[in-house]
Amino acid sequence: MGIPKPLVQANQLFIVITVLLSLLFSKWLLLIPFTNGVISLVTKRNMIIEVVKNFLKKPKDQYILEDSDQQLFNQWIATICLGLSLLFFNLGFISLGYLFSIMVLLAAGIALLGFCIGCTIRYRYMMWKHKRLN
Repeated sequence: MGIPKPLVQANQLFIVITVLLSLLFSKWLLLIPFTNGVISLVTKRNMIIEVVKNFLKKPKDQYILEDSDQQLFNQWIATICLGLSLLFFNLGFISLGYLFSIMVLLAAGIALLGFCIGCTIRYRYMMWKHKRLN
């Protein structure tokens, strides 16, 4: 089962915008993508995707589909990094807070441009796991 690419891109854009706004205005805005990430991981339903799918003009199967397991993996990475960013900002480790939030911002921004860093990480992990078992 796949996720239409425009929905994945909408989620990536949401992450880019909210993280960028948090870095410019208030670190507490990181709670928005972090909360969406936690809800997505627990329920397997991303609220941004749920809202945006109502605006698709064609049936789901007429879009390029992204692997849902890969998107879940990417959501884990983003949510963990956003959580660490919030934690570090609140503990006073400002540089580490910026580091983790900027990593999420860059990963989502680069994904919008067509290269998925999470996909590369997962692929290399799966290849390492395969080689280890064989």
